[in-house]
Parts: sequence; C-alpha cells; structure tokens
Amino acid sequence: MRRSVVAGLFYPSDSESLKAQIAEYTSKNPDDSVIACVSPHAGYMYSGRVAGRVHSLLPDVETYVIIGPNHTGYGSPIAVSVDEWETPLGVVEVDVEFVKAMPHRIIDIDEIAHREEHSIEVQVPFLQYLHKDFKIVPICVGMQDDETAYEIAQEIIAAKEKLGREVVVIASSDMHHYLPDERCRRLDEEVIKAIEEMDVRKYFSTICRLQASVCGYGVIAVAMNFARHYNAKANLVAYATSGEVANRSNVVGYAGIVFNV
Repeated sequence: MRRSVVAGLFYPSDSESLKAQIAEYTSKNPDDSVIACVSPHAGYMYSGRVAGRVHSLLPDVETYVIIGPNHTGYGSPIAVSVDEWETPLGVVEVDVEFVKAMPHRIIDIDEIAHREEHSIEVQVPFLQYLHKDFKIVPICVGMQDDETAYEIAQEIIAAKEKLGREVVVIASSDMHHYLPDERCRRLDEEVIKAIEEMDVRKYFSTICRLQASVCGYGVIAVAMNFARHYNAKANLVAYATSGEVANRSNVVGYAGIVFNV
C-alpha cells in the first residue's frame, strides 16, 4: 500500500480537519463536459482554493487518471502505480484493469517513483471528499518532453477506448516558481494563453522561450494531447499565487484549468 507522505505537511493528517478544509475550498458543481484538467499541488493553504475550484467541476466517473511530475528523481522515468493509495480519508484502489489495458510502450509499472512524490497524492483527498466508488491511475512523469507527453496521452486513450471507460485526466502542476508576484503572474499569463490555444507545439515553444519554471509542463501537455484527441477546449477557472497568503517577493503561481468537450 502506498501511504501518505505529505499528510500533516501539505494538508491536515486528521480526517475531520482535512474534510473541513476541503469543504471550505469546494462547492460541488460537476460539469459532464469536463474530460481533463490542470490542478495545482502545493500545500493546501497556498493552492487549495484553486485546486478546489477545479475539483468542484469534475464529473463523477469510474476512473481518474492523475499525472504528476517526478520531483524526487526516484524510480522509472514514466511510472504507473498499482498499489492501493491511503490518505487520512481512507484507501483508494488503482484501476488495475485500466493499467493492464495500456500498451506499455513507454509507461512502466513501478512503485519506487511514487514512494516520496507529493504531486499525485495531494489530488486524492479532493477526489475522496467529492466522489464515491471511483478508482485512480497514478502516473509519475520524469521525462517531460513533447514526444513523451504525446506517447503517454496515446496510452491513456488506448486503454480508455479498449475498455469503453469514462475517465477524467488530472494534470497535477504548479506554474512559475520563486519569482516576484507581478512577474510570476505575467509569465503565467503567457503559459496559460498557450494552453488555451490548444497548440501543443506552440505551448512547448512558449515553455522553452520563457525558460519557464512550471514543474509539470510535460504533464500539462499530456492533458492537452488527451483533450485535443476529443476536440476539447481549455478554460481557465481559477488563478492565484502564494503571495496571496505569504510574501509577495518570492511566490509560486497556481492555475486551475478545465478541458471541456
């Protein structure tokens, strides 16, 4: 079992306190047209309101494919977990049938990559609070180039269509890191505009041109590729920086984006 590693750090370790915090950030208003999203993964006091806006819109589906960047460097470069995941709100099963249905041209089954990684974990309590009877497919991504992002999306699409499964793809990523608030917002605006245009090549060009410190730029591209396959459009639903609750001289940006068909 994959146990929580950031409970008590990024979010409360007490289940009732955790439920109360998520309740403050969410107001369930599911939109069945949402097939993918970008949600931040910082401590809830910083990014929880943005994440809550996104999660409030996610429809009830059987499987949530959560893709997060590998901050630790451990394990396989592209790693899916099949262990159960535990948070203070209980245990969530992995959709092993979905994992087996992926072609595994690029994705390995590997638990080591997930052991200390927070980017996927912080999304799970939101799902537990807002949904019932679901499973997850956690994919930790250490290679974030455009070709890899395309291949991961194709594996997800292949499994979805083979099984006829209704899924939502959650790309877990913060935006620019450790900049003055005004500059962070300005650079994030350029990245968000590139996402909204749904041109993946232009998006990667923007990331390179800005030398963007967007930690999950590749996992965002996975969501874009998945969404483009189903002719979805990107819509910004929330934005904030950590400067709204902390020092504005050195902030991290958080964007909440949904992809609607």
